[in-house]
Amino acid sequence: MIKRQDIAQTILNQRENVLSNTDTFPRQLLGNIDLHHPQYADIITGIRRCGKSTLVEQLMQQYAEDSFYLNFDTPALFGFTIEDFRTLDDEIKQSGAHYLFFDEIQVVTGWESYVRSRIDAHNKIVVTGSNASMLSRELGTRMTGRHISHRLMPFSYSEFIGYKKLQAGEESLNQYMQLGGFPAYLQTERKELLSDLAVDVLYRDILVRYGLRDEQSLKNLMTFLMGNVGNLITGNKLTQTIRVKSAKTVLDYMAYMENAYLLFSVPRFSFSYRSQLVNPKKVYCVDLGLQSILSPSFSEDRGHRLENLVFVELYRQGREIYYYNNNGHECDFVVCDNQRPVLLIQVCEEIVIDNQDREYGGLVAAMKELQVDKGVILTMNQSDMACVDGYSIETIPIWKWITESL
Repeated sequence: MIKRQDIAQTILNQRENVLSNTDTFPRQLLGNIDLHHPQYADIITGIRRCGKSTLVEQLMQQYAEDSFYLNFDTPALFGFTIEDFRTLDDEIKQSGAHYLFFDEIQVVTGWESYVRSRIDAHNKIVVTGSNASMLSRELGTRMTGRHISHRLMPFSYSEFIGYKKLQAGEESLNQYMQLGGFPAYLQTERKELLSDLAVDVLYRDILVRYGLRDEQSLKNLMTFLMGNVGNLITGNKLTQTIRVKSAKTVLDYMAYMENAYLLFSVPRFSFSYRSQLVNPKKVYCVDLGLQSILSPSFSEDRGHRLENLVFVELYRQGREIYYYNNNGHECDFVVCDNQRPVLLIQVCEEIVIDNQDREYGGLVAAMKELQVDKGVILTMNQSDMACVDGYSIETIPIWKWITESL
């Protein structure tokens, strides 16, 4: 057990730091979190250093005199156990606070039972965590129907231009593609911050959490995937690339990266779930600044990086995302609503004579087969309306599509 005085001092120090940090950029997600429903806990997840603690600070400052804060991911609380929650209860009672904010509480075994007990005591709870798998499993066992989940990402393009005080357009989009949206990196542009972040995620959120020993294979896989965003991949082919024994191991590693919000896979669209499982997937990175630092490629594939940018925006919106590939025709994104295609998106840097048949052809083929009326082509800076085989297709600049879809 941890000494009561150590817990009390940690609480005091952290609270002073949180309430003094008032000069932060307001996140878009802030408006989606309503703290007036104490029967639910708000769970905020996302990759490390994307701004979860800052978001909590912004929420706390709305209820400064009635709030209680504790970040469990600190050396002072290493070894915190469920027995120490009794001490924490005493500290909360002494503070008289109604709004409780817990950062990275998932490092404590049994945390979900404790949070449930505080909900039953009519406290309003906000919890953050950096691993989707751990949180979802724990929430499913103890807090079914008693939580609302929120997913925080690095700065979106809209947040980026707001933070940097830039105008929406091709120039600022190019800057965003180069720098990405991790707040601390945008303050200093020191590349080692992103490299250190990748190491933290790899070790703390994957190797340690899942008890893995083959560090080199995991690094090799991450490096390969970072250099192949937007490409089709399969577990069997990747076994040869990173030299592991089975495709299952590769798929497990990819699942761990996805649980840590580092990389994401997109399945081929099919009405058959089995077909989605056996067909190749596309992979994308959570942030283009991070991807550019970790990619081993010396040549920039702007087309696939633009795809990555669009994927992240769709993911941020909570959309259900697939790709289309059939009879030699491809469409980058099939956006669905409960497995029903509702929007098709093609992404390229620019529509020119050399690629227009491929880009329009893939989009129209998908529209015909999937019976979708709306087709969109996203480019760097083109606007157009076209009718192809009776189907209406709109071309929109990516920066405009993002800023006007809010």
